Amino acid sequence: MNNIAYKILKFLLTPLYKFYYNPKIIGKENIPKEGSIIIVGNHKHLMDQCNIIISTKRVIYYMAKKEYFDNPLTRIFFTSVHAIPVDRSKKDDNATAKALEVLHSGKALGLFPEGTRNKTKEKLLPFKYGAVSMAKKTNSLLVPFGIKGDYKFRSKNLIVKIGKPFNINNLSIEEANKILYNEISKLMD
Repeated sequence: MNNIAYKILKFLLTPLYKFYYNPKIIGKENIPKEGSIIIVGNHKHLMDQCNIIISTKRVIYYMAKKEYFDNPLTRIFFTSVHAIPVDRSKKDDNATAKALEVLHSGKALGLFPEGTRNKTKEKLLPFKYGAVSMAKKTNSLLVPFGIKGDYKFRSKNLIVKIGKPFNINNLSIEEANKILYNEISKLMD
C-alpha cells in the first residue's frame, strides 16, 4: 500500500518539480535497476533528494531528520515517501536498523554523508561514516552523485551528475569514505 502512495506522489509531483527547477540530470543509467544500493551525494538544498527520486523507477528510501515527522501533515508525506526518521541529537540505532533492513532486502537507500545541508562556503562538509559503514555491512554498492547550481524558478544551471556504482568491501571504512568524498567532489566539478 505504501508503494502506491509513493508512486502516486512521484507521478503527480515529478512534472511540477521538473518544470519549476528545470534540473539537468546526467548519468541516470548509472543507477542499478536492482540490488541493494546506497545513493549518496552532496546536500545543499531541501529538494536534493528529488533529483534522484525522479531519475529512477526504483523506490528510494531516504533518511530524514525526525523533526519532519513532528507535524501530522508532514509526517503523512514523509511516511508516504518512505523516509526513515533520524534523531540527529544522538546515535540513532533505530534509524540505522531500519536503513540496514532496507538494504538487506535488496532495496535502494539515499543518504547525504555530510549529515546536514551545507550552508557554508566550503565545497563539502566532512563526511560521516554511516554510508560506507552500511555499504560494508550489507555488501551494497555506493552510487555517488554531485549537485551544483541554483534552485530557482526555471534554473539554467541546476546540474546533477550521477556517477558509476562501486563496491568498497576490500577497503577500510576510512579509505572508503575518502574515495566516496573524492568521487562526489569530482561529480560536482
